[in-house]
Amino acid sequence: MLREVIEEHSRVLEETLATQTRAFYKIAELAEDCLREGGKILIFGNGGSAADAQHFAAELVGRFESDRQGLPAMALTVNTSTLTAVANDYGFERAFARQVEAFAKPGDLAIAISTSGESGNVIAAARAARELGCKIAGMTGAGGGTLAELADVVIAVPSQTVARIQEMHEICLHALAAALEKRMFGEAGK
Repeated sequence: MLREVIEEHSRVLEETLATQTRAFYKIAELAEDCLREGGKILIFGNGGSAADAQHFAAELVGRFESDRQGLPAMALTVNTSTLTAVANDYGFERAFARQVEAFAKPGDLAIAISTSGESGNVIAAARAARELGCKIAGMTGAGGGTLAELADVVIAVPSQTVARIQEMHEICLHALAAALEKRMFGEAGK
């Protein structure tokens, strides 16, 4: 089983590199522009994608590979009181959109993560971000789903296997953290 998983991972990794590099660099450009203009990055998704959102926000606010100034980023998945209150009062589909409405401003970047591209609450939040003048970067699996139609740019991992899609998203988010550190602070950080 381990060999099968690693072989599939390697195949999807190579296909992602071959097909998604341009999208990755466009997201890096959007993120850098957002941060240089005083904006923030809002990240959201469900389940494993929620964990990826939290992980990426921590890499930006804290540090990734170098000591440098913290970067304004927030995962909309971490405040259980807000999530549960909004879900209770407005329905789970509004759990992220309501937070986007509260925190986003024009020029911010929303990173919407959904392996299927069809998560209702992620799509609702992307729509709210669009209405507020935010840029939207989507991270999905093959095809991109509805989320791809709403995003300015999308990394659509060429796989239908949720675990492989999540693994590629994590690699892309680590690479994005590294790219932002290098672009904004140089090799040595700050």
